[in-house]
Amino acid sequence: MLRWLAARGEAMDSLLEQLVAVDTENPPGRNLGRCGVVLADALGGLGLSPELIELAPRGELEDPCILRSIVGDGARTLYFHGHFDVVPAQAPAQFRPTRRDGRIFGRGTADMKGGIVSMIYGAAAARELGMLGDGRIVLHFVCDEETGSAVGSGHLRAGGMIDPDAIAALTPEPTSGVVWHASRGAITLRVGVAGREAHVGQAHLGLNAFERMIHIAEPLTELAHELLSQPTALALPDDGARGSMLVVGGEAGAGAGFNVVPGSAWFSVDLRFNPERDLETELAGLTDTISEAAARAGAEVTIDVLQRQPPGRTDQNHPAAVMLGRCVAEVEGRDPRFELCPGSLDTRWYAQLGIPAFGYGAGRLDVSHGPEEYIDHAAMIRCAAVYALFADRMLG
Repeated sequence: MLRWLAARGEAMDSLLEQLVAVDTENPPGRNLGRCGVVLADALGGLGLSPELIELAPRGELEDPCILRSIVGDGARTLYFHGHFDVVPAQAPAQFRPTRRDGRIFGRGTADMKGGIVSMIYGAAAARELGMLGDGRIVLHFVCDEETGSAVGSGHLRAGGMIDPDAIAALTPEPTSGVVWHASRGAITLRVGVAGREAHVGQAHLGLNAFERMIHIAEPLTELAHELLSQPTALALPDDGARGSMLVVGGEAGAGAGFNVVPGSAWFSVDLRFNPERDLETELAGLTDTISEAAARAGAEVTIDVLQRQPPGRTDQNHPAAVMLGRCVAEVEGRDPRFELCPGSLDTRWYAQLGIPAFGYGAGRLDVSHGPEEYIDHAAMIRCAAVYALFADRMLG
């Protein structure tokens, strides 16, 4: 299997370079349809019969789409799920991929266009080498993971395109060699605060929305410290904070000019909460805290829920988890650690249906989203081998 993959190493690198060269920054969600065509061509060239699913327009997303491919014709299903949108780059040069020292550099190499390449070739290897048994691999590549996945993965879920009887699901996040068997939930809010504008020379006639916003945000910052002190029981990286994460004011704005009492203000609230906590309880806690603070400040507020995603979790002693660990050990020569992902994962769309779901990929988390993002060529091949071997052991 490794020989089969190594013989196609140049083709894997070339495909990754083609994908990186398509700027799919999200937000705003550029060139998604164009990248979908590149993926469809690559899948078709390998005989993997791609289906390019065009989605309804949503916000700023440009030609949103999903790539779906069914590899094999058996009854049992194993999902390989990835995303081809990327976070914004630090410089345009990151969309001009380069190779050096056995690595491919560029935006999205680690998170996760390199992982998609590993999945495509892992699925192709499993088919060509007769490893699918009485099962099949279903590839799902979506376009909007970086902004919550509601368009891509949400379409799969709403359309009944995820089989709850599937035996497992994998996503190639840059896990740095560990297996993510759980992920935090996510809530993102936009809080608007009303006031009344007035010129600075008549400031006494205005109502300062910025001042009121400060009073509303203060108890949320206190809540952030409280959440950090409530640890998860799951394993995390050695430097990982064990409490839930709340960021207040990651984005904010107010007023029309320096010499005008601000008549409106707004700020963001973003919570990534541990799997032991409940989505509706956390959302109610945030909105109640905001409403109570607004009442004390005599302020009128609006709360827009931009994202509300539950956490996901698969027990690391689940048979699928044990088998994935064995496959990683067989290829890499060491047992992997099982950890909680510090953020939110697309595996949640599968875990919510009772499908054991995991994040595992060749990329490194510490370079993802950074100016020197890269993936190691040899690691990309070994990761493809893990995917193929997992398919063999689960389906063969």
